[in-house]
This record gives sequence, C-alpha cells and structure tokens, in this order.
Amino acid sequence: MFTGIIEELGKVRGISRQGNITLLTVEADKVLEGSKTGDSIAVNGVCLTVVKKDRNALSFEVMAQTLNLTGLGSLGVSDRVNLERSLKLGDRISGHFVLGHIDCTGVIRKKGFVGENLVFEISSPPGFMKFIIPKGSVALDGISLTVAEKKTNCFNVCIIPHTLKNTTLSFKGPSDRLNIEFDILAKTACQNSPL
Repeated sequence: MFTGIIEELGKVRGISRQGNITLLTVEADKVLEGSKTGDSIAVNGVCLTVVKKDRNALSFEVMAQTLNLTGLGSLGVSDRVNLERSLKLGDRISGHFVLGHIDCTGVIRKKGFVGENLVFEISSPPGFMKFIIPKGSVALDGISLTVAEKKTNCFNVCIIPHTLKNTTLSFKGPSDRLNIEFDILAKTACQNSPL
C-alpha cells in the first residue's frame, strides 16, 4: 500500500523482454535506501516487486497484462517515472490510500492555467466516472491528487508548483496517457450502493 506522495523521479535504464515477462530497470537514489528484493515499489502508480537491486538501480519483472493495461508498456529508455516505496506501519499518510492496482488509463485533454491554477483535464473511459467524487482523491501515475471538478466524461485536477516540479506531470501534456487508480473508498461505496 502507498500514499501517492512521490518520493523521487527515477529514470528507465533498461527494458528487456523475455517471452511474456519484461525486465524493467529503473535508476533511483532515495527509494534504494532500505529497499530489497521482494519489496513493493510503485512505478508510475503500478505496484511492482523488486527482483534485483544494484548500486543505483532497481529491476522489476512486469507481466504482459500489466504492460497492456497500464502506461508502463509505452515507456522507453531514459523516460522519467514516479517512484514511491510502500508504507511502513507508523508512517504518516500524507496523501490517500493507494494500492498500486491501476483501474484504467486516461488521456490528458487539456493542460493550462485557469486563473493562477495549473489545471489538467483528464478523460476517463466510460463506466469509470462513477468513481470520481468532487473534492475526493484520485491517483494519476501514482500521484495523490484532489478532484477539482467532475464533468460528464472527464475531470479536472489542479496542480501546485511543488507537485509539478517533483513528478512526471512536468513532462506531460495533451494526448499523453496516465495510469488512473480511483480512491478505494469511492470504489467500495459504489459497490455497496443499492443503485
């Protein structure tokens, strides 16, 4: 489990496909501290298991299904990725509960300023908008964000300068895909609703 508070930007060092498994190697610094084989790390919001650790990188085995259902399949060498280590008991939860299980991908429709706020408008596939709650939480590429506005088939999030500077959102623009994980509380409420 994660919080959606990105610890650092990593850099893809290698992608090696072997049958249905892809070995993804990511250069890191901060998330290397205390990490070991078998640990869970969120890479652009996708919970992956460390299979190898060296002096400045972590490697993960990624199944074909994960590549197809998330934005990880479009990564290339030198691409930047959001990294977060899993929660430890007693840690502060500064974002919201993020499982690292991507529900779908969305596309950035617009990126621009509304007044003094940087706003991203994100499309969501049909059937998923029921999980979007205004002022609720959503994880985009693993980043815990607050829904600013809900529309018919898209939603807006406002980005503070700190988040823009310290996540991959600074590299993203219209037509780019993002991994979306809807808030587990919203999904649970929708499943338990009599409607």
